[in-house]
Amino acid sequence: MDLEHRLIELETKISYQDHLMQALNEVITSQQRQIDALERNVQRIQDYLKQSQSVQSTQLARPDEEAPPPHY
Repeated sequence: MDLEHRLIELETKISYQDHLMQALNEVITSQQRQIDALERNVQRIQDYLKQSQSVQSTQLARPDEEAPPPHY
């Protein structure tokens, strides 16, 4: 195998590797955006649940303050 042929093979391999690295980088970037969006959604859900729990706890009477059920 002559030197020029080996050089062409190496350049071809490097070109494929560059293309692959760029494609993988795009996938990673896309996945990171998805992760960020999911984390924001989870945070909003957690905040909503905390808020609704605090509202429910203020609306409910303590067990000793509640009137007995009608069948008593």
